[in-house]
Amino acid sequence: VQLVESGGGLVQPGGSLRLSCSASGASLRIYVMNWYRQTPGKQREFVAQITSGGSTNYADSVRGRFTISRDNARNTVYLQMNSLKPEDTAVYYCYGPDNSWGQGTQVTVSS
Repeated sequence: VQLVESGGGLVQPGGSLRLSCSASGASLRIYVMNWYRQTPGKQREFVAQITSGGSTNYADSVRGRFTISRDNARNTVYLQMNSLKPEDTAVYYCYGPDNSWGQGTQVTVSS
């Protein structure tokens, strides 16, 4: 399975971004999919999860601001990030089937 993230970039505090995780080699519809993030010198941390049935779970630090969703027809998982804060700055990774990770996409929140 290959996962490819996109959609990162530089945004001002309070702004929004939508990250995408596209897959090849497997149909994501039957899998639990996750977003993680990592900053230099820190361990990768859980951000959000969506099950095959559409149930979601979030880290306390992003609950109410981030939304994970999936489009099975496009074989893609999304992370809508609103009300971004400087502490959301990190490389964001998609994690899915067979312990597969994407290459990550950088999100920088700064004025």
